[in-house]
This record gives sequence, structure tokens and C-alpha cells, in this order.
Amino acid sequence: MNHLSRASAALALAATAMLIPVSAQRTPSPAPTFQVDPLWPKPLPNHWILGSVTGVSVDAQDHIWLVHRGMDSLTARTEAGIGTNPPTAESCCAPAPPVLEFDRAGTLLSSWGGAGEGYVWPRTPAGIAVDAKGNVWIAGIAPATNGTGQAAPQPGDAQVLKFSRDGKFLLRIGQSDNASNTALKGPAGFAIDTTAREVYVADGIENRRVVVFDSETGAYKRQWGAYGQRPDAAPASAYDPGKPPEKQFNTVSCVKLAGDGLVYVCDRRNDRIQAFKKDGSFVKEGFVSKSTLGEGAVWDIAFSHDPQQRFVYVADGSDQKVWVLRRDTLENVSSVGAGGRWPGHFYGVGNIAVDSKGNLYTGETYEGKRLQKFTFKGLDAPAGENR
Repeated sequence: MNHLSRASAALALAATAMLIPVSAQRTPSPAPTFQVDPLWPKPLPNHWILGSVTGVSVDAQDHIWLVHRGMDSLTARTEAGIGTNPPTAESCCAPAPPVLEFDRAGTLLSSWGGAGEGYVWPRTPAGIAVDAKGNVWIAGIAPATNGTGQAAPQPGDAQVLKFSRDGKFLLRIGQSDNASNTALKGPAGFAIDTTAREVYVADGIENRRVVVFDSETGAYKRQWGAYGQRPDAAPASAYDPGKPPEKQFNTVSCVKLAGDGLVYVCDRRNDRIQAFKKDGSFVKEGFVSKSTLGEGAVWDIAFSHDPQQRFVYVADGSDQKVWVLRRDTLENVSSVGAGGRWPGHFYGVGNIAVDSKGNLYTGETYEGKRLQKFTFKGLDAPAGENR
């Protein structure tokens, strides 16, 4: 074979070797796809409307639960006349009770919440979870106030409350505790391990830690900070995406327990998720929309409904979308939604949950004040934003 023939053959082989692997590498991995249901949920009775939604959960019966801030988040500018006495209009409107339960079709099944015997209802409820026994957990996150003008001082909401599914008070953790390990300061979410009788609390705004209590007695068990280290009481540093990852949490806004026993923590203002073993041993971390500043990108997470929970859904109330990550690598593969008021868009999407069929449910805080359902349509090659 002459030099020209050998060169031609080499080029052909090189071209073949280049084409096959490059084509394989560029084939996108299938990702979950969704379609918003614009008529879900069904209209509430009694002209009820929602305030800022601060917690969404799905129970073992595929009932969807939410907690919202009600009258305290309704304003004269956006909901003029609501709740006035006497009313300023005949037909509109009243804040719904703080806790609402829907079936998968969007029908309201029950509602409760507010002041009761043996506990103080949170001024600012934040986070809701329903455990395997059907008990409903709610946190309070409002800081204490000194009082200004005519306003009286207000105690903080630093507590986690446990109720039966019909609203009977069962347990309180944190509000009156003075010991350093058990005093909560801004609990924002939780996960319940029914088998181990433990509740993991994202404690969250000031303490910046994960803390674990006995779910039956409220007794303190253990705690940890970022990378499994001892929580640091020093003020959190301002997030800078150009610097090495922070060694402590900034704002711990959620904690979720995966089926394989890994504990996932939302470090919201640091734009990251960290995963741990149940004893607090650090396993891995991943960043989401790493350039996001302000309130950060990782507000809440949920896992896909398949047995392996292959995907993590991240509610990002700053970038106004839901990110879809591979759970094994925490690599972003697609996103759902965009900023806006139309169905399928978001304003302040801060909470997310998944039912047994793979459908997503999102709650919007601030002026979003909305619960939405995104119907799971199967796996497909990601093609940008799903709506």
C-alpha cells in the first residue's frame, strides 16, 4: 500500500472513530416531562382564597396537603377589602383555613388550623409534612419582634407542631426549650423516619443546621452542619459563586429523606444540595444555578416516583422554575416552568411534592399565592423548558 493509500485509510478510520463516540455522547439522557393542569385544584368553597403558600406535601393516599399564611399575607394592595369588618363587597373574599387537604382530582377534602388548646398556632407557618401514620407536621418560622409604634412585641414561632390528620394537637418541639441543642431558630421543613421514630428538622434561618428529635417524645438526638461538621454559630458569609464552597450552611430551607436512607438538605442561599447518611456523615453535594444570588436557588426538593428515585426536583423561587437533577450525580438535566402568572409559570415557587403517579405539586409564596399540578407525561429527551 502506498503512502497516499495508507493516509486515506487512516483518515477514514479516524473519521469513523470520531463519529461513533461523539454521536453517542450527544444523545441526551431521558428526563421526566410534565404538562400543567390549568384547572387544578377545583375552586374552594365559601369564596376562600389562599395566602402565601409555605408548605406542600403528599400523603400515602395521594392526598395533597398545603399550609399557607392566610390573612397575614393578604394585603390591601393585592386583595383589597378581604377580611374587612364590615365587608366592603358582597362576594369576595375570605382567607381559607391554614391547612387544606385535596384529593388528586383537586377536590377539597378537609380544612383546619389556627388557635387551639395546648399550643400556639404559628404566626408564620412554614413547611408541612405528613408521615406514614397520617400525622401532619407544621413548623413556625417568624422571628420575635420588639414592637414598634402601636404594635406589641411578639414572641418567635420557633417550634414544630405535630397534629393528627383531623387537626388534633399531639406534640410540640422547640418553642419553650432553652437548652442549646433543642432551641429552634427558624425551622423551615422536616422529614419523618417513621420506622426509627425520628423527625429531621431543617433549622434553618439562624441555627443553620439539621437537628434530629424523637418523633414521639420530642427528645433531642443529634445535629450537624455543612459537610457533617459541628454547626457554627458565627454569622453566615455572603454567598460568592466565584469562591470555594462555604464550610457552613447559609439558609437550611429543607431536609428530605430518600428511600435509600440518604438525607438531602437544601442550603438555599448557597445554591446547593448536600447529602448525608442518617448519622450526619457527609456523602456528596451539588450546585444548582450556581450564579443565583439573593435568596438563592434551592428552596425545596422532592424525589421522582420511580423505585430508584432517579431524579430530584428542585423548587427555585428566585429563578422561578423547577430544576430536574439526576440524583446519583446531582447534575441538572432539564427544567420545568418559567417566571410569570400563567398556568405553568411561577412567582416565588418555594415548595414541591410528588405523588405515586409522578405528578408534581408546587406551592408559591410571596405574591404567588397558588397551588399548581403538573401531570407526569413520561420520560423523554430534554428539549428545554417543559410546560
